[in-house]
Amino acid sequence: MVHYSDEELLKRFSQSDNPGYAFDLIVRKYQEQVYWHIRRLVIVHEDASDIAQDVFIKAWKALPEFRGDSGLFTWLYRIATNEALSFLKKKRKRFFLPMEDVEQQLSNALETDAWFDGNDIEKKVQKAILSLPEKQRVVFNLRYYDEMKYEEMSRILDTSEGALKASYHHAAKKIEKILTS
Repeated sequence: MVHYSDEELLKRFSQSDNPGYAFDLIVRKYQEQVYWHIRRLVIVHEDASDIAQDVFIKAWKALPEFRGDSGLFTWLYRIATNEALSFLKKKRKRFFLPMEDVEQQLSNALETDAWFDGNDIEKKVQKAILSLPEKQRVVFNLRYYDEMKYEEMSRILDTSEGALKASYHHAAKKIEKILTS
């Protein structure tokens, strides 16, 4: 597959007589990254897959109005983050569960997940990440796994870079404490 820049993809989407093809190229370019970002938040493969599909449906509907104030990647990650967090919030409300119980369910799901192919150390790291407060978990995942710069995270999460650096620092310290105890 030819790798197009975001600008080329957006131009193809808005100026071609086949926006569906251009959108398919966008999906192919970002579907794996979006899926794994969501998966690290919701843990369960089926949930992550469903949410990723919802993200791209929302993107398809909103792309004609996309102003380009942020990059396409940033915009998709913002949608993905919001969808994943909304999913977790609905899960808590649906079962009247406090956040800790949802995190415990996710941790248990990690244990029985046939799709998880990590070793015991990776499982321990994932459980440590699940013990973090939601915002710290998102920030940690974006920084650690996606190697995202704070500037870009700031645009995705609509938070100051300083707050993100503090969240990451606290998250890393908590994870370190869990892993060394």
